[in-house]
Amino acid sequence: MAQDAVNAENVTWTDPACPVARTLDLIGDRWSLVIVRDAMDGARAFTDFQQRTGIARNILTDRLRRLVERGVLDRQTAPSGKRRLYTLTSAGRDLFTVIVALRQWGERHAFAPSEPHSVLVDEHGLPLPELRPVGSNGEPADVDTTSVRKHR
Repeated sequence: MAQDAVNAENVTWTDPACPVARTLDLIGDRWSLVIVRDAMDGARAFTDFQQRTGIARNILTDRLRRLVERGVLDRQTAPSGKRRLYTLTSAGRDLFTVIVALRQWGERHAFAPSEPHSVLVDEHGLPLPELRPVGSNGEPADVDTTSVRKHR
């Protein structure tokens, strides 16, 4: 595994050769991604995540444990010694582009045109530009211009 790979012990792979399937096997359930989103937005303590998400305590406990075990979150004891604090690891921070892509897809497809929704803005208060993959030539890439090559 790569140096910064998450801890994948005890994971049953849906499709062992596919990076998309492996990613979903590691962090792909709804609550895990919502927890990662909230960690990116400053949630640190169990109560922060619970208040922001409304997730049941047992599910939150399980997802936080799993995200820590898999190397997406780091857990530390607060200076007071009374609480556990969760922060994103480098692998967790690398999910930023995934979260932005999901957000932008949702903005385009999960809301009616005039329906209000939150907006992710940069340090200048402006919405982020739409994420678009580009090919090696710098031109836009999409499902019609890419293919998956099996590793030998």
